Amino acid sequence: MAAKKHEASKPKHYVLDTNVLIHDPQSMFQFENNVVHIPVEVLEELDRFKSESTTRGANAREVHRRLSERFRTTEQMQSGVKLENGGWLHIRINPKLKFDDHGWHLISESPRFHELKVLFPDLSLSDNRILASAAYLADTQKAPTVLVTKDINMQLKARVLNVEAQDYRTDRVEDGDIRRTQRKSAQEEYEFLEIDGYTLQGFASQGLVTLRDSKNLPLNHYVLLRNKEEPSHGVPARHAGGGEFRKLRHDFTNIRGGRSLSAANLGQRFLLDALYDPAISLVTVYGKAGTGKTLLSVGAALEQVQSGEYEKMLITRVIMPTGKDIGYLPGKMEEKMAPWVQPAYDALELLLSRPRKPEHFDEKKQSKRKSEPPAKAAPSSASSGGFGAKTARPWEPLMQAGILEIEAIAHIRGRSIPRAIFIVDEAQQLTPHEAKTLVTRMGKGSKIILIGDLAQIDNPYVDAHTNGLVYTRSRLQGQAFMAHINLFKGERSEMAEVAANLM
Repeated sequence: MAAKKHEASKPKHYVLDTNVLIHDPQSMFQFENNVVHIPVEVLEELDRFKSESTTRGANAREVHRRLSERFRTTEQMQSGVKLENGGWLHIRINPKLKFDDHGWHLISESPRFHELKVLFPDLSLSDNRILASAAYLADTQKAPTVLVTKDINMQLKARVLNVEAQDYRTDRVEDGDIRRTQRKSAQEEYEFLEIDGYTLQGFASQGLVTLRDSKNLPLNHYVLLRNKEEPSHGVPARHAGGGEFRKLRHDFTNIRGGRSLSAANLGQRFLLDALYDPAISLVTVYGKAGTGKTLLSVGAALEQVQSGEYEKMLITRVIMPTGKDIGYLPGKMEEKMAPWVQPAYDALELLLSRPRKPEHFDEKKQSKRKSEPPAKAAPSSASSGGFGAKTARPWEPLMQAGILEIEAIAHIRGRSIPRAIFIVDEAQQLTPHEAKTLVTRMGKGSKIILIGDLAQIDNPYVDAHTNGLVYTRSRLQGQAFMAHINLFKGERSEMAEVAANLM
């Protein structure tokens, strides 16, 4: 029995694929007292990415820095280095892999290598050479060897060779709200607490109530306080800690020179309360398409910038094509980012434009024609309104005044952003490392809003349980500065809601 326990405690050998290091540059230090191997082919792949002005390029450079700090001599490179957690880190060169004038060759005749030669013979592919390194360790080490990769196809190929393979699970989050917000239903699924009618009436008038049985709820957790005699009567509330609940303070946006919008459902009331509360500086939102995530976030941010609560608003969106990438985009950063942040521009255009009254518009148009002399050739300015002329967009004055900025995530490193409200759209595409980079950029008096749809993830290296949005919510929920809201009900249009649920 003791021998078995000793055998089970032997350190495992973990072989890291390139995508794991790109996903989390600190991943090589997360395997406790086990042995971590980085195939030399991974260094080659990282070298191809390091010059990119993207998050992938930044992460590749960080991995190079971390490795350079550890491996300072040739001897360390050959023997490996001891890590603070008791494990070992190796740069693995496969001695059974050779290259000559005829290409790459495997010089081992083990059953695994024979299968590798037959099934995956193209060793010019770095993935197949990484597989060969994992196979070599599996053949030569008594302790189990595990290939760690976020590439599902790579996991399958490893298992074909009888090499254990798994995803990088250190930042995996188990969150019950993930499936709830992905469900194809318009039913709102918010937690409720039943109280007597007298207490509920007092809460509705005073805005404060203490329920001793609810002390264990997280800070800033939103619930519906419901009359247990009349379940159809309820008042939304936010848990302020210690069983104390406060009435929501804000349920509409009012844009100066634009439109006013009111919350259309209970979830939107929760969201607006969090967006307008100055004590809440981090808001995370899960919601499917059409639930109003972007529109309400942009509206609340714009109104608070107009009122002076914040000096400016920043908007970014994770650049992750859903179809074939359109390639290089010319122009300044705002122009390059324009296709990606178009949903935010659409929201700004709606919020900043007043509904027109057709009869008044026609009268003004007619009187203007009567009073003006014959038109001369229209100048080629943005305000001419002539055919083919560029029409100024409602948000352009905001950008010119410096109160609206479009930011690229790849350029956010090193910045400190004070007195700003920052909206991160499509945050479900972020890696946990990228999410940490964004949240830690926020200075005093700033607020960051992470919004996303967990059913629409295009990043091949994250999923619903490992992306930066759920990671941020998981790690920071319960902090006094943080609130989380789920949105279930689509409000874009009846067609959009039905399509979201049936297609």
